[in-house]
Amino acid sequence: MITLTSDFGLKDPYVAEMKGVILKINPKAILIDVTHEIEKFNIRAAAFTLDSAAPHFPEGTVHLAVVDPGVGTQRRAITIQTRKGFFVGPDNGILILAAQNQGIEHVYQLANPKFRLPVVSGTFHGRDVFAPAAAYLDKGVQPAEFGPEIKDPVTPEYVHVKISGGSLSGEVLDVDGFGNIITNIAEKDVAFKEGDSVQVELAESLLKIQFGKTYAQAKPKEPILLVGSHGFMEIALNQDSAAKKLHVKTGDRIVIMGI
Repeated sequence: MITLTSDFGLKDPYVAEMKGVILKINPKAILIDVTHEIEKFNIRAAAFTLDSAAPHFPEGTVHLAVVDPGVGTQRRAITIQTRKGFFVGPDNGILILAAQNQGIEHVYQLANPKFRLPVVSGTFHGRDVFAPAAAYLDKGVQPAEFGPEIKDPVTPEYVHVKISGGSLSGEVLDVDGFGNIITNIAEKDVAFKEGDSVQVELAESLLKIQFGKTYAQAKPKEPILLVGSHGFMEIALNQDSAAKKLHVKTGDRIVIMGI
């Protein structure tokens, strides 16, 4: 099984080209689209989406993710072997959040020309480098055959949160289709109880928000702080867009006080 995540959209032929390459190499591959509607070039949102989806797939799944503003540069192409499966994509942080949560065993550079297309475009490594690698992994080729092992994959700041002086500082990983503001602060990072009033600094706003368990605990159009279905703290507006009301975008800093 191979999952596909990208910012390619469905207007252009890019996704179909990747699938065609995979199926030429491995006609028995089962292809699952996670999404191709990641905001263009938004590596954070892609990392969150991949981390959210990956745990729900069978062991041995190959996760192919391409949001690659550095395509054609010196950024590396990699595959990560975890205790549960494989991740394939650019070494720009898109894979690391999901891979760490599955337990990273090895990281290899995709350097062996045997497992690429004969001609590699400078602008479409999704088709020419990553899709073939995913197909060969799914067929049983061992990860070490793809190239040298590396010990320093890119690990962006959004993988970590910072605690200082009773405050916890993180950032916005994603804004979902409902306008919920999803942060990189995990449930284990805080110890709030239902009904607690929490002070939050977000973008240009200083807010006091009730901590709850469900969206409907807030009145319509009112905010609530809760742990979402993927284990991260999020700020939601009951039946409206919190991101639009608070003028928040991915990458914005969030500070939760009084932890």
